Amino acid sequence: MNIQIGSTNSQTSISHGSRQLNTISFDPELIPGARNAVNVCLRVASGEKVCIITDEVTREIAAAIAHELEQVGASYKAWVLEDLAPRPLTRVPQEILDDLETSQVSVFAVQAQANELQSRMEITDVVNRRRIRHAHMVNINRQIMMEGMRADFLKVDRISAKVVDTVRRAKQIRAKTSAGTDLVADLNPNYRWLKTSGIISPEKWGNLPGGEVFTTPGEVNGTFVIDGVVGDYLCAKFGSLRENPLTIHIKGNRLTEAHSDNRELEADFWRYTHTDENSDLVGEFAIGTNIELKDVIGQILQDEKYPGVHIAFGNPYGAHTGAEWYSSTHIDVVGRNFDIWVDGEQIMRGGKFLIEA
Repeated sequence: MNIQIGSTNSQTSISHGSRQLNTISFDPELIPGARNAVNVCLRVASGEKVCIITDEVTREIAAAIAHELEQVGASYKAWVLEDLAPRPLTRVPQEILDDLETSQVSVFAVQAQANELQSRMEITDVVNRRRIRHAHMVNINRQIMMEGMRADFLKVDRISAKVVDTVRRAKQIRAKTSAGTDLVADLNPNYRWLKTSGIISPEKWGNLPGGEVFTTPGEVNGTFVIDGVVGDYLCAKFGSLRENPLTIHIKGNRLTEAHSDNRELEADFWRYTHTDENSDLVGEFAIGTNIELKDVIGQILQDEKYPGVHIAFGNPYGAHTGAEWYSSTHIDVVGRNFDIWVDGEQIMRGGKFLIEA
């Protein structure tokens, strides 16, 4: 059985490029995740205005979210990217930017394509300036809606709060795996740690599903065996790296080597991380805190929340962390089954927190 949104409560208006999601039927199995997004993560209230940005591939999920917005009495306008501009999207259409300017909440549920990061940054620039409660759901799919989006985000928030309280006082974090990862991150006390547990506030937009704490590191050194996934559009191309990991070496916070039996992966990753002068800098050091996830699935949106360490090369999200440098790129890398020490005290063994939620 599929559900179609009733139009009686919808306050969606039609203009050039906007799409009425109440004409789209969707699988009711999407409702629990959509309800979690609207009621728990974004806490949308009756009378608030929501901007939904989606694409043709993801519009069924967007329709489920719109259904839940109608249940709480919120108004929304939906934008399907292909109605406005060709993909890959190099710039955000002005209609969307104008709609964001008058919205209290926004949802970005699309499938990433190559060279679209800059357009996503245009959206988050408005979100940051206007302090919009924004759910960033890049590459959201049915599996993630059925798994990560059904998490108890209040529980995830509790463990995230304990982890971030621990690392905010730290000078150094070490991370190791049986696959060969051995990383040391020296922390910069001038850079802030952020908690993005899935509970989204005006202070910081968040990915959904949520579950991580992150900062810009002072300096990272060591080896990272990426047997989980790599991010951005490379994730869809290569999926899970369990069978063909990518091993990278970092010295003085810069990527120095990358090796894999999958030569195409090796070449694509190296090319991505050398787009501009800072694309090979570690801009993010993060600990995944979504303790309800059981394994890496080959989807970066969910996998970076899997308990363990992940890092990202490129943009440090300086508006939030305080880092003063910039890159036009940002690519996450994820491993599995971490041991983590914070100033010598072990907080994770074999991918399981030693801290109680």
